[in-house]
Amino acid sequence: MAVAVALQLVAVGCGRAARRGLTLAGSTSLQPFAEKWADAYQARHPGLPIYVQGGGSTAGVEAALSGAAEIGMASRLLVPVESARLMAIPVARDGIAVVVNPTNPVRDLRLDQVRAIYAGQIRNWRFVGGRNASIAVITREEGSGTRSAFEAMVTDPLRIAASALVQDSTGAVRQMVASDPAAIGYVSFGLVDASVKALSLRGVEPNELNIDAGTYPLVRPFLFVVTPARLKGVPRDFIDWIVGPEGRELTRREGLLPPRA
Repeated sequence: MAVAVALQLVAVGCGRAARRGLTLAGSTSLQPFAEKWADAYQARHPGLPIYVQGGGSTAGVEAALSGAAEIGMASRLLVPVESARLMAIPVARDGIAVVVNPTNPVRDLRLDQVRAIYAGQIRNWRFVGGRNASIAVITREEGSGTRSAFEAMVTDPLRIAASALVQDSTGAVRQMVASDPAAIGYVSFGLVDASVKALSLRGVEPNELNIDAGTYPLVRPFLFVVTPARLKGVPRDFIDWIVGPEGRELTRREGLLPPRA
């Protein structure tokens, strides 16, 4: 699927080249924040089109490697074969929030309980202090940076159960959890809204203070990935603006933390 999306981005990128704009593609968790950065940057550079597309972190890496996008967006670390050809630039820090429906009485879980739920070992909410109801486990698709980060920090060495319902974007996960009182999912902390409830993990809430202090356990970098040859001109200036004072202020306003200085 990621390869197919990347091939589609190649076609889009060719059309974009004729318009001499800047294209970003990849992580759907990073996409809404990149759109905010792009809008603010364009306000300072009228006439410069910036196109922001999703597709997932792996598709973003492929788009950066193929030239379909000047900048790929990734919400996971690069693997060695990718980092050998791409530069990974941290543009923000994000917490992964474990979310449930607001009507769910559960407010706190341990990481081992979350792991057991996603592995299919705990199947009913009553075993973790909730109602007597089967747990509807929601996960992201293979190739998702959010899923890769969640697996590395939570489920490893176990695998996510095959019975989990797979969604192809953070927004879709949030929507499913919001509509199902028995559901559990995981989303970017910056995209948590009133439609879902973010759980504490061993009493530590996923908030800006705890993420910045390093006490909340599920924190990952948001990365822009570029080939060395692309890191000049507009892409370089755009990235420098994001990690500079104006961009960092906007990043905080949108619910993320800037990269460490």
